[in-house]
Amino acid sequence: MIDFTAMILTVGPELWLVAMALIGVLVGATLKDRFNNASIKFGALALFAAAAFSLMNYEGGEAFNGLVRTNMFVNFAKFVSYVLAGFALLTSEGFLKRHGTIRYEYALLILLASFGMGMILSAADLMTLYMGIETLSLSSYVLAAFHRDSAKASEAGLKYFVLGALASGMLLYGASLVYGFSGSTEYVLIAAAEPSIGMMFGMVLMIVGLAFKVSAAPMHIWTPDVYEGAPTPVVAFFASAPKMASMVVFANVMFTMFGDVIDQWQLILCIIAGLSMIIGSLGALTQTNIKRLLGYSSIANMGYALVAVAAGKELGAGPLLVFMTLYVIASLGLFMGVLAMRRKGGMVEGINELGGLMRKRPVLAIALSILIFSMAGLPPFGGFFGKWEVLSAGVEAGLMPVVIILVLASVVSLGYYLRLIKIMWFDEPTEKFEAIDGSVTLTVLLAALIAGILFLFFINALSGWASTAAMGLTG
Repeated sequence: MIDFTAMILTVGPELWLVAMALIGVLVGATLKDRFNNASIKFGALALFAAAAFSLMNYEGGEAFNGLVRTNMFVNFAKFVSYVLAGFALLTSEGFLKRHGTIRYEYALLILLASFGMGMILSAADLMTLYMGIETLSLSSYVLAAFHRDSAKASEAGLKYFVLGALASGMLLYGASLVYGFSGSTEYVLIAAAEPSIGMMFGMVLMIVGLAFKVSAAPMHIWTPDVYEGAPTPVVAFFASAPKMASMVVFANVMFTMFGDVIDQWQLILCIIAGLSMIIGSLGALTQTNIKRLLGYSSIANMGYALVAVAAGKELGAGPLLVFMTLYVIASLGLFMGVLAMRRKGGMVEGINELGGLMRKRPVLAIALSILIFSMAGLPPFGGFFGKWEVLSAGVEAGLMPVVIILVLASVVSLGYYLRLIKIMWFDEPTEKFEAIDGSVTLTVLLAALIAGILFLFFINALSGWASTAAMGLTG
């Protein structure tokens, strides 16, 4: 017999999202274009409701005979991911209207991608994990190419699809090796199995597949091109909600499935983290496109996050949640800032086009400056505390080489972050900016308020919530 109560308490948010997506398909098929505008609000409300739902049974549960299992660690990530996805969807309406691409399918794809995020977070079995990853990935491929009349968007979608298929194949092959040598697809039973060379080969292939999903080096190649070519609201979504979910899933897999053999994978993650920080920081220095710059910045930041994962469950789980929460809020705010700037020729994407922003739109310039300082990890902004937590976890775990790379990469990153500040505040003004949607500017200001001011007062509370959530891994 299926325990419907356990099922709803465990994966209630995901059941809600897929139900809303299917209802949206029926309504869209009936109303057609009349549902286009309303679908954005419909999807955003569904995502905010899913975020609230994820807190109702925050301690988690188990359903479907162990195929899904939730705890405070993954529910924390679910809440953050769904809220950010809701904001990313809500602020996309103006952009889609201006480019003539507002269709109800967009909101439904965001809902299905969010359903995929929830499934990978809830997964306690390799089959559930792969199903969730493919649901998220397939929705993301279509979203990347959603602007069909744009050659760049089509190219971004194709590159994402081809490289994503390769990474999914590696992940699936790794999962099959792990299953073959452990005798089970369930995380707990895999953890209890006797380690073997074949199982370790499978683990490495799974790490490669998961590294692609979080855009960590050397599986990072797709990131700058997809960030540049995909529609800006889509990139804002990619850079926030799936990033949070994928990194927490990466940690959950390593801590839960391979936690007892940390000595076998810690060095691998340190190498990936070091490469990500070096490639991301150095790659961003030469960029002239804001979206590509933020793409390389995300590669570096995923390297910082992987230091927390390499530190292990006891030392790294809490710092990972703190860092990722602060990072994805700042990331969403920065992409909303890009979305808030437009001229007659189209969207502002060149770095030099930000010249004189402080004189023309001072409120937006100040908000973006706060977000940039937070992303750079400068005190007293929120990002500094996130990096400090990760750095402390790395030091405590004895990962000094990668901690040194973290510090040096952070110093290098100031080169491109401060270049943005200099252009916005001191360069000569360029053409006049057009008026933009109030919801986009409001999101930028809200993100800046959270990342720059509120966390000065609530950083201890956030750290406490993250530490409590991390206890769910061992509870």
